Amino acid sequence: MNNTTLLLDPTDNVGVALSDLQPGQKVVLNDIELEIQDFVSAKHKFAMRDFKPGEDILMYGTIVGEATQAISKGYPITLANIHHKTREYTLNLGKFSWNPPNISDWEKKTFMGYKRSDNQVGTANYWLVLPLVFCENTNVKLLQEAFENALGFSSPNPYEIQIKNLISGLQHEKITETVPQKSGFSPRRIFQNLDGIRFLTHDMGCGGTRQDAESLCALLAGYINHPNVAGATVLSLGCQNAQASILMEKLSLIQKGEPKTVILCDQQQEGTTEQLIQKAITETFKGLIEANKIARQPFPLNKLVIGLECGGSDGFSGISANPTLGRVSDLIVALGGAAILSEFPELCGAEQNLINRCKTEGLANKFVHLMETYNAAAKRVGSGFDMNPSPGNIKDGLLTDAIKSCGAAKKGGTAPVSDILDYTEYLKTPGLNLLCTPGNDVESTTGLAGSGANIILFTTGLGTPTGNPICPVIKVATNHKLTNRMPDIIDFNSGTVITGEDSIESCGDKLMNLIIQVASGEIKTKAEQNRNYDFIPWKRGVSL
Repeated sequence: MNNTTLLLDPTDNVGVALSDLQPGQKVVLNDIELEIQDFVSAKHKFAMRDFKPGEDILMYGTIVGEATQAISKGYPITLANIHHKTREYTLNLGKFSWNPPNISDWEKKTFMGYKRSDNQVGTANYWLVLPLVFCENTNVKLLQEAFENALGFSSPNPYEIQIKNLISGLQHEKITETVPQKSGFSPRRIFQNLDGIRFLTHDMGCGGTRQDAESLCALLAGYINHPNVAGATVLSLGCQNAQASILMEKLSLIQKGEPKTVILCDQQQEGTTEQLIQKAITETFKGLIEANKIARQPFPLNKLVIGLECGGSDGFSGISANPTLGRVSDLIVALGGAAILSEFPELCGAEQNLINRCKTEGLANKFVHLMETYNAAAKRVGSGFDMNPSPGNIKDGLLTDAIKSCGAAKKGGTAPVSDILDYTEYLKTPGLNLLCTPGNDVESTTGLAGSGANIILFTTGLGTPTGNPICPVIKVATNHKLTNRMPDIIDFNSGTVITGEDSIESCGDKLMNLIIQVASGEIKTKAEQNRNYDFIPWKRGVSL
């Protein structure tokens, strides 16, 4: 990498600007010499040859677009001269062999986790409080305030003093309190082995389709079954579509060890709000005492389940951060662990590569069925996978969904595909799994945790605060500028790949070491520090 331009594959016919390119600047890539004819912003692409209308644009060794007008060699590729196009795929698996990475440096390494009776290992130890229906959100918040304040899990709002000072300005008095710093806040913890109580709220459970209510129950069952969860308190109104019996049925289908404690509190059965809350507190406190009895102990890295996610992506995502995650994914899979690649709208254009890597024809068929069914549903309402890129994506070089997708697929590394999971399906097979979720950041991370990921790696080029209530989310920046501009949300910088300080391998190895520290509870992610506990279930309508 020359730190100015890059050709991602020898067969590509467009190059990538790693820094701003000026008119008249000479570029040599793959023995092709050209002169830049117009300004090309960093992260964007330029023509390596002359194009006629209708000719294919190639990146990552595959079709990512089509020229809509003549493009001369050395000119930038823009939405004015190309549009989305992908290579046609077949269900013929073809020939595939995997050369796994050397894992000798990692085989004996361990992380400190929490063992569950079903042989899953948690990277945290939480109690979960959740509603079956939106009617119970207020009661969940009442419980949250009471428990967090009493148990030392609450933290001061750093902006409260600012507001108080603005109020006092109207009264010509100045409040002398200082704004508390999040990192310096150390509350008194009652239960030392409990990492916290997590409180979920949502807008589902009734009023929508029965299918959405059933899907919600399956998702919540996945959260209760999650290795980071010791037990759960469930609030129900009583008359909603998402019945407690459906939740317990879904949980029984995936629960393999000793059943976890699930405390069910039905408001219409209990009577007054006070009676409901008092029961929830009394029974939950008993559960916390039991959850606190488990302590961290060492486990091999094959107990890690890595969720692979991206959001606020840019033109460097497929070059630095996503391939770095791919390196980590391959290491985890080679060690016997599991990785889960999500966001099906962002695999559009990478289908053939993933089909070829499926271990069986049945898996390939399921992958294609989920992709085509999802895309068809989007088209029925006038959308489609081609409309996935956001304005921010486009501004920073991801012009078509195929360009975005082929870079996003790099998160999945090079390993064979062991299983295909539909949304809310729980992980059952080690290796690389593909999970059908939207590209929507929070809906997707919500789904990854619901399918059993105990660490989520989240790449971003533009910046996003997204986190998850029960699963640590490690935010990986694609570039130095983002890392320096938004250090409060970034955990790891892969921009060193762009500047040549790291290879994909060395950057991935550094990220692996950070994962071990986070999984062991030694480092809290920025999302955890900022209490970014985002939870949005996917309604199976159209969401890209």
